[in-house]
Amino acid sequence: QVQVVESGGGLVQPGGSLRLSCLASERTLDVYSIGWFRQAPGKEREGVSCISVGDDSTYAADSVKGRFTISRDNAKNTVYLQMNSLKPEDTAVYYCAGIRWCYNGFYLQEVLTDWGQGTQVTVSS
Repeated sequence: QVQVVESGGGLVQPGGSLRLSCLASERTLDVYSIGWFRQAPGKEREGVSCISVGDDSTYAADSVKGRFTISRDNAKNTVYLQMNSLKPEDTAVYYCAGIRWCYNGFYLQEVLTDWGQGTQVTVSS
């Protein structure tokens, strides 16, 4: 399986910003769409946002729409998640993974890469 490495998490106050990075192996982004997921303690994993491999179209969950922006740099084999106007309910471990399709139910698919270790995002005053 293709490995991914998440980074960029940390502790931030409500209203603050973070940019998460998902580093994949060479040419991975030419083959797979990429999804960002998150999981908070005691809750199931949820889909946050994804970006398509073909036409570069994106999807964002209603809970983050207008605040989070996904993008990619194929030359750097990296997908980013820019998170603005962070709220305490955004607190979770964030994961990225390769997927086949990017659509509103993308999180229901079996992922095509490993999950990596995730990166912790904590939003608290």
